[in-house]
Amino acid sequence: MNTSLATTARRMGFGALLLAASMLASAQQPPAPPAPPATGPAAELRAKLQSLAPQLERNAFRRPLALESSEAADRLSGDVYALVDHPFARVSGALREPAAWCQVLMLHLNTKHCAVKGGGSTLAVAIGRKFDQPIADAQAIAFAYTLGKSDENYLNVRLSADTGPLSTRDYSIVFEASPADGGKTAIHLRYAYAYGTAARLAMKGYLATLGSDKVGFTPAGQGGYIGGVRGVVERNTMRYYLAIDSYLDAPGAAQLEQRLAAWFDATEQYARQLHEIDKSDYLTMKRHEFQRLQQPAAS
Repeated sequence: MNTSLATTARRMGFGALLLAASMLASAQQPPAPPAPPATGPAAELRAKLQSLAPQLERNAFRRPLALESSEAADRLSGDVYALVDHPFARVSGALREPAAWCQVLMLHLNTKHCAVKGGGSTLAVAIGRKFDQPIADAQAIAFAYTLGKSDENYLNVRLSADTGPLSTRDYSIVFEASPADGGKTAIHLRYAYAYGTAARLAMKGYLATLGSDKVGFTPAGQGGYIGGVRGVVERNTMRYYLAIDSYLDAPGAAQLEQRLAAWFDATEQYARQLHEIDKSDYLTMKRHEFQRLQQPAAS
């Protein structure tokens, strides 16, 4: 230690000197690099998030996130745009494989089972109630898995299904990601499906009874939120987004408990919209369902 440092150390105390040195080193660290130039869909995604910058910076979600939804004559869709605190390479590496999407989907309350079939071309998903139930009592949806594009600037993954429970059809889950400034990643999740008469009647009955007090996230009226079918699609879009976020934070095979707890805790941040069951019930149910994934398909 030179004379000036020694003198400073005696005056400040060695611990204070270390703190000052640490602060100086942090100040001298270069800022995270900007995202590389992009074209095509990557540029479009970044432009969309740039247009949403005011919403991403200040919103009711307490995170850089914007949620949109739409309702057509027979189709519902929800979109989440967000910035996540993970570099693009991590996001792309974690979410380009079909098995990862089974792990993501399984965090949702209603997903009872998920298996990769056809060499990775299909996800066989079972959708059921918000409690533990046999797979035989759930509804099957066969999602075609498509890796639309994967390079150093852009990731596009699509899950699509022609038919679903009741008269629902044309299911589409689209995920895209691109590098953002500061070592973050810009992402977009779209969840959409069409529905026929049977599904419309079932939804009408649900919204008139069990779902009568359920709301979405879009403000409506004086301090209220949108309800009805748009509220339904907004809630599920948000649940899937939180599943993606929880998986990115803990993608390892040994991190299941961390993922489960993180997903539930995240949904409880929006309890007005997303609360359904107690945490202990959720964890017990999901532990059993994930354990069931390890069993032969016939059982």
